[in-house]
Amino acid sequence: MDRWKGRVALVTGASAGIGAAVAKTLVQHGMKVVGCARNVDRIKDLSAECFSSGYSGTLLPYKCDLTVEEEVLSMFSWIKAEHQGVDVCINNAGLACPEPLLTGKTSGWKNMLDLNVMALSLCTREAYQSMKERCIDDGHFININSICGHRVINHPDAHFYTATKYAVTALTEGLRQELRQTKTHMRATSISPGLVLTEFTSKFFSENKEKTAAVFASFKSLQAGDIASAIVYVLSAPPHVQVSWRNRDNASGAVDVRGLAELDHSSLTPFDISQEQNPVSV
Repeated sequence: MDRWKGRVALVTGASAGIGAAVAKTLVQHGMKVVGCARNVDRIKDLSAECFSSGYSGTLLPYKCDLTVEEEVLSMFSWIKAEHQGVDVCINNAGLACPEPLLTGKTSGWKNMLDLNVMALSLCTREAYQSMKERCIDDGHFININSICGHRVINHPDAHFYTATKYAVTALTEGLRQELRQTKTHMRATSISPGLVLTEFTSKFFSENKEKTAAVFASFKSLQAGDIASAIVYVLSAPPHVQVSWRNRDNASGAVDVRGLAELDHSSLTPFDISQEQNPVSV
């Protein structure tokens, strides 16, 4: 992680859960982290915690509604003015609403599309332009996906959410291809967790504590810090190294971090670590 010290990472949805864990971990490794969310007070508290802990990096809270394009553009303008630009873009913010395909509310579908797909695409585009303007050739885009981005689970409430995560899978691969065409050494990574012990699940079940407890009792869940560790691993790979992964299902192409009962960390088997002259993906 030495080459990232002092450089700027954007972490969306940094107020809680995976985003907060990622932001804190990157600050520990010496990065300047712009953590954005609508609830910026929690990021301010985390920033104070990082400072009091003596971490070598800095957490910079920024209030932003990622579903409003003008606010996203203003955020990138602020980053450019105050910190030159973004070197690492971590699209973590996401939303799951229990809205089935047959009976779901249009507003719920739209909210998921706006945050899970459109906001991710906006931040990716603006981060790329930031890197391109400054001739940054080793920038990294990391999309926090889901196992739902690779399989359709038998749960009607999750089907539309699953569609948005399949979109993230397609967007990440499309980004890889476009980066390859530009002859850049920028990289794109999709990280697909299973069940993670965060507020995300309780929100999906509309704050039903009993149902949430039942879900966590049924599956061995990941911790948010596990995802942060996966991101550190990805960022630590040398620029000339491309890393691919496979799991027990032989699904490859994404770093697939699972927390289901039948799948533990041992199911992550590196099968190809190769040197390439013009790597474009991890």
